[in-house]
Amino acid sequence: MAGHSFRPVYHPAGHDHALRHAVQDLRTGRWVSTARLLDETHDWGDWTRRTQVLATVAAGGDVVQTWRTEQPDSVPALVMSTRVAVERAVRARRGGHRRTRELWQEAWTACRDTAARAPEDPVPWICLLALASLDERQRMAEHRLPPPAPMLPPGPWGLLAEVERRDPQNREAHQRMLQLLCTRPSGSLSEAVNYAQWAAGSAPTGSALHALPLYVRVERYRRERGHTHALDLHWVAEDAIREAHQALHSWFLFCATDEASLLDLNHLAHALFGAQRFADAARVFEALGPYHTVLPWAYRTDRPDDRAQATEVFLRARARCLDP
Repeated sequence: MAGHSFRPVYHPAGHDHALRHAVQDLRTGRWVSTARLLDETHDWGDWTRRTQVLATVAAGGDVVQTWRTEQPDSVPALVMSTRVAVERAVRARRGGHRRTRELWQEAWTACRDTAARAPEDPVPWICLLALASLDERQRMAEHRLPPPAPMLPPGPWGLLAEVERRDPQNREAHQRMLQLLCTRPSGSLSEAVNYAQWAAGSAPTGSALHALPLYVRVERYRRERGHTHALDLHWVAEDAIREAHQALHSWFLFCATDEASLLDLNHLAHALFGAQRFADAARVFEALGPYHTVLPWAYRTDRPDDRAQATEVFLRARARCLDP
C-alpha cells in the first residue's frame, strides 16, 4: 500500500469491523446490530469507544429513540440515548443554536439519570465531562473543583475521578479534559501542557494517555501558524522528539493497534514524521493500514477545513516514510 495509487479512507469505526457494520445499519435507521454489538462488548474501553462513535452517527436521526421505545428496559439503549443527547447539545453550542441551553439541560439530566441506573458505567460521567466544556466560565460548582496536583487549574476533577473509579486511564475522559483546558477562554495552553504531562506521567505502559502531549503540541503549532514558517523547527525541538519517542515506546509498541484510536495513531505518525524519525513513523503508517484522519495533517495546510489538502499532506508524509 505504499505505492502512488494508494488512497486512504476515513471511517469512524477504523479497524473495528463489527462496529463498522453497526454504523452502516444506524445510518439506514436500523438499531438491531448496535444492540447486539453492545451486548457483546464487555470491556469498558471498547464500550466507551463504540458508544462514542455510534452516537456521532445516530445524533442526526431518531433511530435510538425508536430503539428505546421498542426496548424500554435496555441499558445499552439508555446509554446510547444519553450519548446522543450530549452530542446534540455539543453540536448546538458549536453552531450557536438558540436551543443550546435547553439541550444542555436535557443532556445533563439524562447523564445523571443514566449514572443512577448504570452505576458501574463510566460513560455517563464521560458525558458530563463533555458537557463541562459548554460551561466556559465554570459557573457550576462541579466544574471548578481544586485540582489533584500542583500546576493544574480548578476544573471538573470530581467528574474525572468518577470515571477513573470505573475505568482507570480511560482515553476519552482524558481527551475530554484536555480539550476543555485547550479551549476554555479563562485558561492558557500552559495548563493543557501541564495536564498532558501529569496524565501521561502517571499512566502505565501501553496506555493511550502517553499520546496526550502530542495533541498539545499540535495545538501550539496551530496557534503559531507553524505551516507558514519558512523553516519549521517546531517538530525537531528536543522536547517534541522526546514526546514522540515516549508515545512510541510507552504506548504504541505495547498496544493492540487494531483497537487503537485512529486519531492517536495519526498524531503519532505526524509527530514522528515531523521529528524526522521516518523508520519509526513507517511502523505507525503500516499499523494504520488504509485509514487516516484529517487532523492533525490539516494544520500543515493553509486551509484546515479542506479535507483534500489534508489528505495530500498525509500521503506525502506516508510516502516519505514508506518509500525512502
